[in-house]
Amino acid sequence: MTTYAFWNNKSGVGKSYLTFQVASEYAKTHSNQPVLVIDLCPQANASSMLLGGMGPGDQNLDQLCNQAPRKTISGYMESRILSPYINPATGGTFLIQASQYNKNIPENLFLLPGDEQLEMQSSRVLNAAAPGPTDAWRMVHIWISDLIEDVKKVWNQKNITVFIDCNPSFSIYTELALSASDGLIIPFSADGSSKRAVRAVLALLYGITRVPGNQQSPFYLHSQQSRLQIPKIYFYVGNRLTQFKQSAQAFRTVVREIGNEIWSVWQNNPNVFFVHPPGQGSPATRSAFNHMFQFEINDANTASVVSSSLGIPLTTLAAGKHVIPGAATPSIVNQSQLDKLQPNIRDFVTSIMP
Repeated sequence: MTTYAFWNNKSGVGKSYLTFQVASEYAKTHSNQPVLVIDLCPQANASSMLLGGMGPGDQNLDQLCNQAPRKTISGYMESRILSPYINPATGGTFLIQASQYNKNIPENLFLLPGDEQLEMQSSRVLNAAAPGPTDAWRMVHIWISDLIEDVKKVWNQKNITVFIDCNPSFSIYTELALSASDGLIIPFSADGSSKRAVRAVLALLYGITRVPGNQQSPFYLHSQQSRLQIPKIYFYVGNRLTQFKQSAQAFRTVVREIGNEIWSVWQNNPNVFFVHPPGQGSPATRSAFNHMFQFEINDANTASVVSSSLGIPLTTLAAGKHVIPGAATPSIVNQSQLDKLQPNIRDFVTSIMP
């Protein structure tokens, strides 16, 4: 079993979009395996895409939030707040089969939808991690791990692949998501703040500070004390947003600078990286390191808007005119665009271990 978290300490880098694309394609190419997406972002953008996109997806999400109990991550969180230190084994009861709401999603993809109510619950989750038994912090931080174990038992599966979409803020529910994950996928975009955000990831998760002696994050320290796993870096992913020449140059500069930052971490702390695929030796050169840990997602332009708005994964999106709810005119997706984008997504998913 491998659980992947999509996270960067910055918004607008395409975490939810990549979760949607990668999980959908992974489920399509592993049709004999159940695949689970856990949306731990209050904005629930990945859930909206998986449930049908703009309009239908939002309506379906509202319907799930209005059930009693809520058929969302907040419904599960509520059951854990009421039983913080003993697992009620309710995780499997909150999932939905995404294809029942969106025919464009493979039947083997299941979703625990996101919910804005997470923000309201966060203080209560924090309170549960403070008092109580000596190891209360650890027992609260394994709630999502417990959920995954619940699902495996319900499905009678020893191994499942899980994708978690995280909120950019390092909140308590983000900590729970990361505590349940094996591999970390770090998306970034072409701006200077992405570099600072990646540095924040390194400090918050791995205690790697730029200045020796700087204060380390409580999450890192508590994880070490509790011997709780921290996900290892699986990929850092450049998510291009435009092909304009100036932006492309900026993107290349950011890729190089972030690459230098992460390469230096590898040289001093290789234990925080997830070497893959199985049996592959550790990279000995910078080129081999880039090949293993760096990936670039091509510009999607109109195709990405159509894909996310209609809840149609890029790898199954057809060329032609598409009507987006609320748009004055249809959007046109060119086949030449798809010929570049679809193999790119497939290549990325091929590198994801079961």
